[in-house]
Amino acid sequence: MSKFKQLYKPLLDSAQWLAPEETVIEGTEFGHWLLELDSLSRRFERHCQAFTVSLEEQIQLSRECLTGDERALIGDVDCLLRKVVLKGDGVPWVYARTLIPLTTLTGQEQDLAQLGEMPLGFRVFTDRSARRDALVVANVGSEDRPVWARRSRLWLNDKPLLVAELFLQEAPIYKESLSWK
Repeated sequence: MSKFKQLYKPLLDSAQWLAPEETVIEGTEFGHWLLELDSLSRRFERHCQAFTVSLEEQIQLSRECLTGDERALIGDVDCLLRKVVLKGDGVPWVYARTLIPLTTLTGQEQDLAQLGEMPLGFRVFTDRSARRDALVVANVGSEDRPVWARRSRLWLNDKPLLVAELFLQEAPIYKESLSWK
């Protein structure tokens, strides 16, 4: 099991997701990152010389493995599970877990299963039909030392994907907001 999966998957699993308006993130520097509706990958790319993605795992996941919350957002369907680490200049910034329903992997969207180490955001947000909704956030750290995560549903040609992202300690989200209390 990879270090990232071992350390960070439990944090995402334990997230108590809240609507942004239920938190104190709006208007903060880090809130802009969490509320980003466009490609997070494109935004990260502007903060480093080399933006890369490490594919940690990609497997088919049975519908029985989805939580009730996930089923409500993307349907009671088998999915392709994709776990990656987004890195800026070789430094891990985000651990991301994406659920892509097999029903989404049809037509033009078949290529989503073949992304490898290409950022999902580079593919999704080049499509004019792309949109994001159901955005929720969670602090999976402490009040003194927050570790932020967000989850949102992406749509491509009216087909859903569910992305959860954990912002790691070295991510620019924290560098720009040293006063988060």
